[in-house]
Amino acid sequence: MHFVYEANPARVVFGAGSRARIPEELDRLGITRAIILSTPAQAALAGELAREIGQRAAILYPGAAMHTPVEVTQAAMNAVRSVSADGILSAGGGSTIGLGKAIAFRTDLPQLAVPTTFAGSEMTPILGQTENGVQTTLRSSKVLPETAVYDPELVVSMPPALAGTSGLNAIAHSVEALYAKDANPITSLLAEESIRALGCALPEICACPQNLSAWTDAVYGAWLAGVCLGTVGMALHHKICHTLGGMFNLDHASLHSLMLPYSAAYNREATPEAMQRVARALNVPDAPEGLYDLMQKVGTHKSLRDFGLRESDLESAAELAVKNPYYNPRPITRDDLLEMLHAAYEGKRP
Repeated sequence: MHFVYEANPARVVFGAGSRARIPEELDRLGITRAIILSTPAQAALAGELAREIGQRAAILYPGAAMHTPVEVTQAAMNAVRSVSADGILSAGGGSTIGLGKAIAFRTDLPQLAVPTTFAGSEMTPILGQTENGVQTTLRSSKVLPETAVYDPELVVSMPPALAGTSGLNAIAHSVEALYAKDANPITSLLAEESIRALGCALPEICACPQNLSAWTDAVYGAWLAGVCLGTVGMALHHKICHTLGGMFNLDHASLHSLMLPYSAAYNREATPEAMQRVARALNVPDAPEGLYDLMQKVGTHKSLRDFGLRESDLESAAELAVKNPYYNPRPITRDDLLEMLHAAYEGKRP
């Protein structure tokens, strides 16, 4: 029982209908001229929020993109300067919240995040950016949103397929938190509860998309997963997903959803206590197999081949992933990593 636990400062407003509190939360942050960020697909939601916050809305920027390309951030910075924005309202998933964090890193403007997926980025001081096909990450308190408003009513319109992959992406945060280098009893409790809540909610959402209670449980689980992601380090799973996503511009959540069972299987023997916690949370005998079964139920891509990758692409991905050493409970070698990637390419049961 020797550990360090450091909580990240963030205000959380949770519950159905919480979007009604966004104006007062902007006032708490002193934001009077907000840039409202979204992806093109969620421009309508951004427009609704702009109308609801009235004069606090300075400009809409519906140009957020996957993996936070630096060129997109530069364009958004021009929009910030054009209206002298004094704060950021990010409405969407990891792409939108990532853009808000990239702007905050460059300007130190306050952020209010309104998540509409289960990505969890709003709870982390981590920023991933892509430039020239290479994704890099940094950690800074400057990028952590000051406030997050979680309203399950804003996620019920998410297609069940997206909910499944986004939810498995959140579970990946919690699984890796259990065997992180700086794991501690508090984040382990949060991680196991997160896996339990999401593991129960995601199949229910896919079976009955109108079930608000299941959506609420999923948002709750995703919030806890985000806390884990922001509190402790990650390992193999996140490294290989960032490598593949940056190299081949693959959908972030779908990739994490697919790779989770295989990265867990890679670490199965090295982290028996963590695997026991995952299995207990999912109520299954074996953690990687339980994650594989869940992925088969709610995931969209069942193999790396489904992403359109060629088998020859695996070699270059493995080479890049082992270039910079990083923590993982089981030592990472090129050959072992390539074996894992081949299993994921074929969609084999782990």
